[in-house]
Amino acid sequence: MKVDLSEVRKIVNQAKTESLQEGDMLVNILHCVQDHFGNFIPPEAAEIVAQELDIPLSKVYEVLTFYTMFSTKPRGKYVIRVCVNLPCHVTGGRQIMETLKEELKIDVGETTADGMFTLETTSCLGLCGVSPVIMVNDTYYGDLTPKKVREIIEELRAGGDEK
Repeated sequence: MKVDLSEVRKIVNQAKTESLQEGDMLVNILHCVQDHFGNFIPPEAAEIVAQELDIPLSKVYEVLTFYTMFSTKPRGKYVIRVCVNLPCHVTGGRQIMETLKEELKIDVGETTADGMFTLETTSCLGLCGVSPVIMVNDTYYGDLTPKKVREIIEELRAGGDEK
């Protein structure tokens, strides 16, 4: 993949004009860079961010690897995060995970061949009262059953956006 480094520089320079503290600026820049590249941050872009902010590359990767919202490898259009904490687990979370694996024909950490879905796990999403829960991009789904999960996947495949 050819990386458009000039666009990364524009993103960094735009962020420098905003009155943000260094940590906030870095997170904001990484969000913008990830959006530009379609849900991940290539290594070349991380290097430019570090150079333009005059910070060590290790600091950029510290943020990239700490927050689950960032990825250094390509992901699908829809990133599905399955809560694996105890409340979701005891209310059927394992069935939800198995249903997703069967429907998508991928395992955790993989992306479908068509580039549409990536399956990940996450810790508590804070919605224990409606467990089991998944998050598709920035949208939460609770009180899930295998049937509801199949319906969500079917709707997303049909071109509908997450609700």
